[in-house]
Amino acid sequence: MKRWKITGIIASFVIVVLIPLYVMRSKDFKDRAVVASSDAAFVGSEECRDCHRPEYDKWRTSHHRMAMAKVSQETVLGDFDNAVFEYFDTKSFFYRKDGGFFVRTQGPGGEMGDFEITHTFGWFPLQQYLVPFPGGRMQCLPIAWDDKKKQWYHLSPDEQIDPTDWLYWTRNAQNWNGMCAECHSTNLVKGYDMASGTYQTSWSEISVGCEACHGPGSQHVAWAKMPDMGRPREENFALMVKTNELGARQQIELCAPCHARRSSMDDNPHRLVDFMDYGIPSLLTEGLYFADGQILDEVYVYGSFMQSKMYARDVRCSDCHDVHNIHRIKDGNALCLQCHKAAEYDSKNHHFHKMQGEKGEAIRDANGEVLFDVGSGAQCEQCHMPGRHYMGIDYRPDHSFRIPRPDLSMRLGTPNACNRCHYDKSDQWSQEYMVKWYGTKQRPHYGSILAAGREHQPEALDALVKLAGDRLYPAIARATALEQLAAYGDEKSRLAFTRALTDEEAIMRQTAVRRLNEPDPWKMLSLLSSLLYDPVKAVRIEAAQRLTILPTEMITGGLRVKFEGVLAEYREAAEHTGDFAASRHNLGNMYANLGQTELAVKHYRKAIEIDDRFYPAKVNLAGVYNRIGRNSDAEVLLRAVVERHPDLPQIKYSLALLLAEEKKYEDAEVYLKAAVSDMPHHARARYNLGLLQQQLGRDSLAETSLMGAVKIEPDNIDYLYALADFYLKRGRWKRAQEIAQEMIERHPNQKIGYDIADFVRRQK
Repeated sequence: MKRWKITGIIASFVIVVLIPLYVMRSKDFKDRAVVASSDAAFVGSEECRDCHRPEYDKWRTSHHRMAMAKVSQETVLGDFDNAVFEYFDTKSFFYRKDGGFFVRTQGPGGEMGDFEITHTFGWFPLQQYLVPFPGGRMQCLPIAWDDKKKQWYHLSPDEQIDPTDWLYWTRNAQNWNGMCAECHSTNLVKGYDMASGTYQTSWSEISVGCEACHGPGSQHVAWAKMPDMGRPREENFALMVKTNELGARQQIELCAPCHARRSSMDDNPHRLVDFMDYGIPSLLTEGLYFADGQILDEVYVYGSFMQSKMYARDVRCSDCHDVHNIHRIKDGNALCLQCHKAAEYDSKNHHFHKMQGEKGEAIRDANGEVLFDVGSGAQCEQCHMPGRHYMGIDYRPDHSFRIPRPDLSMRLGTPNACNRCHYDKSDQWSQEYMVKWYGTKQRPHYGSILAAGREHQPEALDALVKLAGDRLYPAIARATALEQLAAYGDEKSRLAFTRALTDEEAIMRQTAVRRLNEPDPWKMLSLLSSLLYDPVKAVRIEAAQRLTILPTEMITGGLRVKFEGVLAEYREAAEHTGDFAASRHNLGNMYANLGQTELAVKHYRKAIEIDDRFYPAKVNLAGVYNRIGRNSDAEVLLRAVVERHPDLPQIKYSLALLLAEEKKYEDAEVYLKAAVSDMPHHARARYNLGLLQQQLGRDSLAETSLMGAVKIEPDNIDYLYALADFYLKRGRWKRAQEIAQEMIERHPNQKIGYDIADFVRRQK
């Protein structure tokens, strides 16, 4: 209890002795990617029009084409004819002046002001508007245009956002440069300067053009302008990306930079590289996905599609979508019947619903509005692609193509596709029909395992280990299981991490590196040093970051040179997104590990300045303050986190340990009790509570707490010793003898058990 360590929250966005499978796969991936030299330049979609008129005409009407535009009579959909919009007793006014488009609304600090709108953002079903601010910033107005209902609406209709909140429209959460730009323009260069906090953002094409997918086209255009007989033989006609012969995974990863929830490491290269050379996709974490992997927050498509059998069987985006206008290539069930037999699947024997054209009643909501037409239950997507609305009105289907599982909904509280139409019925009602139609046999689903893992249930350990190692499951689900194993910290989970370090999937290796908990520093070095040579950027830079926790003298010679080079890559990636609290936090972690305390404090403070609710930076800054003797400052930070986030037991635990170190024992006990209550399976918290209760003279409570720790982890010799010591100090020789015997049986090579047993015999 005299020395403590705050529970760190390391949220990274995150000598080769053999050639694992992932190296060979990555080599093949990259060898087929680039077919033109890297000095090709962007020329714009208009250069493609004359030779590729059909594709160009499709693109001209696409959402990609209208992803962003300068304001004009043609591009602005919203009502700027002195329209008034009221939100929480505040009136905003939309008007035109001198040919420009303006809004009078609350701005920085909540003060009313007049703001000129310079760009549109998006097209249908909603359109947003961008307002320029000093420092090259552009901010997304929180009032958007609903093009279905032809009216203004607020993106946060039920909660008025405080002007000091990160989510407020003039702050970083609504900053176009960092949050939105890279997916709405082509050849977007973010241009963020971390020292000044300003942007010099640029693009070659304001919307998503041809080169967003095909890569810079100058060499192709030059080739095309040559006389027919004088054109040299060029692979893929000198285009940068060879799209006409892409494998399924390659095509999907070409789309992924803009259609995935991810953290970015650099500007979009518009090259066909491994996705994790550019971004790190989010796992199936709480708050983003439901426990069974269904979409919850705005996660786009990639993460859900990775879970599907379609992805596993090499179905690709273009099998369903026209790549030039993004429309579906066939309507209704015909899209699915390209692969699935109509006689088997487009029949009542499969879906048990009215076919299109049969008589029946429309499904309506409580207000009488039609939700689904008659026969919609016969549509594949209604059962297998249940969606959610984002940004208020934008309906997006889940692309995991899952089988409806009302039984999982009953157990896990996940959405049930049946009740989207039958909203007045229960999950139990739906399950009864599923049993009636399809029988009682149910396939196991990883959702049950991940749900238990989220709650850190001890009995979930073996299932999580098995899921993480089973290549028959989707890689994103396996990586999520691996992430959850970090909370267990036992030998089984450590072995799972070690195995995952050589997995062929980059998302597994990156997760394993980020969450590896190896107490032996030399073994840590042995495990991670080879990952510095990983062909995928996200993996190798994470390995460099993790190795910063080791003493510098352990990494020597050529390995040291490699380590420093890759760590520079990590630093550059974090600085690229240095306008985000998480990235500044990651830089703080890196500098704290390297012993550069001033820089660590600087970046942690900046993270808090960017987003005061980003508590990991406060927790780790408190850890640094503790190490340099500023315990009062550390206490202020941790108390603030606990007050704002009472549902975080680990922070209560850290605060309790700090208070104990400050000899504020009564307060420490309060927070330790709360931590134990919230984390009933956390053995060390019970152990610490037992030691503290001894200090306070509460023997009965102390005994209960120590026994609880031993019950959870009966092999832990520290807990056994603490309980034996408790009995020794109170002359309870029989109980001390029993614990000593247990120590001998469980740890026959440890001398301490024999010493205690011998001491007890001499007392008798």
